[in-house]
Amino acid sequence: MNENSPLSPPPQIPRDEELVESFLSVTESYSFDCKRLGKLDRVLETIVAFANAEGGIIALGLEDPDKANGRDRIYGVQENPLALDELKRLVRSRITPEIQGLAFTEIGCMLRSGQSGSVCFLRVPKSPGVHSIVNDGTFRRLDRSNQQLTAHQVNELSFARGTISAESQLVEVDIELLKTPYWDQYAAVRKLTRPLPDALRHIGLAKLDHGSVLRPTRAAVLLFAEDPAGLLASKASIRMLHYKGDRVQHSPTPNLLKPPKTIGGPLIRQIADAIEYLKNELATGVEMGPLGFEIVNRYPLRVLREAITNAVIHRDYHLPADIQIRIFVDRIEIESPGLLPGPVTPSNIWNIGSCNRNPLIVNALREFPSPPNLDAGEGVRMMFDTMWQSKLYLPIYLGRPQLQKDAVLVAILNENRPTAWDLVSDFIDKRGSISNAEVRKLVAAQDVLGASKQLRMWVQKGLLVVTNLAAAKQHRRYAKPSTPPEAPLFSKLSGKQER
Repeated sequence: MNENSPLSPPPQIPRDEELVESFLSVTESYSFDCKRLGKLDRVLETIVAFANAEGGIIALGLEDPDKANGRDRIYGVQENPLALDELKRLVRSRITPEIQGLAFTEIGCMLRSGQSGSVCFLRVPKSPGVHSIVNDGTFRRLDRSNQQLTAHQVNELSFARGTISAESQLVEVDIELLKTPYWDQYAAVRKLTRPLPDALRHIGLAKLDHGSVLRPTRAAVLLFAEDPAGLLASKASIRMLHYKGDRVQHSPTPNLLKPPKTIGGPLIRQIADAIEYLKNELATGVEMGPLGFEIVNRYPLRVLREAITNAVIHRDYHLPADIQIRIFVDRIEIESPGLLPGPVTPSNIWNIGSCNRNPLIVNALREFPSPPNLDAGEGVRMMFDTMWQSKLYLPIYLGRPQLQKDAVLVAILNENRPTAWDLVSDFIDKRGSISNAEVRKLVAAQDVLGASKQLRMWVQKGLLVVTNLAAAKQHRRYAKPSTPPEAPLFSKLSGKQER
């Protein structure tokens, strides 16, 4: 078979044996899958599952790693020459609503048969909507497989992703219970002079229900009620937990420094009280670490305020769960219920701009005296810039699959970042992952044990994860937990991408 045989990729398709070879060491995961071009229904399921999760990459023309090894997995798209064009047609005709931003990139390589061919990498972005296959259901990605959802699960996913928001739901709460000092403050700033029921209706925070009874929205109760959680019979507060050491000890005696504190009330007060609680807990300036050393608190207050504000205004109020703020000796974790809304992912959150799950709440909070949310979509970028200028590690955002639940966690580390981390972080951003040998070369260190110790420390702190745990230690690779799949898989591609 020569290079110009019918199975060969057209000359304009770039050839990259090294890149295709690198795919063979990537295990299938929450954001990566391999598919031979046989049953296209299975490919469509994975496309929808990725779009309904955090996005991902599908290597078309590669066999499942559980069914073959090494280059024996490279069947190529030439195994079924018409299937790729048919797949491109099906993603437009059978997926509803249509997924925007799909990218097909074909790369030439040597097939398992020794002939020239190509594989195609399909990049599926996280979608702001929830997608289904016509007459075949809705799917969501699990760790290494796809789950078909029931109607109830589809509804829950829509809430979790922010496609629909609980803030606009009408609730059976007496509107007069919202006539509180918090309403008075808000009304004064906005110069609202109508009676409370009329005012709420005119600003979209109350509507007539099916029985023509005026009911407040959930947002109105959260904003103005003295005890929103009580009126809503749900969890809508903040739980503060201060631990000894650097982790939660699951034992009969919890390692809490003091009993947990629940901060309730209207959202404006929750934010203020949580910030004040943190300020008081960190006021001493030093704390004893696990080894007896004094740890100086370096948290920029502006960053903590923004993280707490974001957790309160962007959480999913459909879920009966409180926000949790956990204080450890070396970090503060803020966990809020619900997934990141719209196209936001842990890897793009710092530069994607504003994407509101709860616009009623966000807009209303801006009208209070001394509002907490003034950055208009720039708050997360400010957090990253402030931590960088303070020579601290950047905030770490985690979601699925790391948390194994519909929640978002931001960890703010109380530790100066070493110069070595800047070099390693930049390398991973460009290449997707790094090995022990590459770390030693990067920081000009020949001490294998020293590099290994540093990598283990970064893994323990949640800054890095091992991408191939099954490999021998000398062959392990490390990536950031929020590294998007296109970073390692598309950084070298120069070929034309097709829609």
